[in-house]
Amino acid sequence: MSTITAPIKPDLVTRSVTTNWNYARWSQLPDDGYRYEVIDGVLYITTVPSFFHQWIASRIIRALQAQLEDTGVGIVAFAPIGLLMPGCDPVQPDIVVVGRKDLSIIHDRRINGVPALIVEVLSSSNPTQDLVVKRGAYARAGLPEYWIVRPVERDVLVLSAPDPAAGDYRQETRVAPDGELSSPTLPFRAAIAAFFAGSPDETV
Repeated sequence: MSTITAPIKPDLVTRSVTTNWNYARWSQLPDDGYRYEVIDGVLYITTVPSFFHQWIASRIIRALQAQLEDTGVGIVAFAPIGLLMPGCDPVQPDIVVVGRKDLSIIHDRRINGVPALIVEVLSSSNPTQDLVVKRGAYARAGLPEYWIVRPVERDVLVLSAPDPAAGDYRQETRVAPDGELSSPTLPFRAAIAAFFAGSPDETV
């Protein structure tokens, strides 16, 4: 069955030509190291991210765990992890935070519901995936807060106040490279320069 528009290449996203993908079809895909996601019926396949991408994610995870997990606010999960919510069946975000009051959505090896926060580290080869496709899907699902971390710019876009009908967020704040990220919905603050500093390889 041929469903992909282009061959997989390093650090790229490719997508199906059909829009009839769902969780049942997704669950039949191989566990071969690629990231498979279904958004609004379209299958997206992402290759393995760069070291710098993973370095940034690991710094953010450490900060979130210290301020949210260790204090009992919620728990932090990270890719590869299946997240099923309306229109996203499933997606595999880089980082997911589930609030303490919503821990019941974690069952059957997946996160089955809308978490408190999703963080995506942008890849330079496929910015549309996080900036447009996932932004719209997450807003339609009612995700309260979404961070888009941009390694090239060394900044973070913080999106909140989702408008599901419009498929977008009503609030967007850019945190500059020398700025401090203050979550609009969670008790979290951090200087974002620490997210990017210290990596032995900064190739995006």
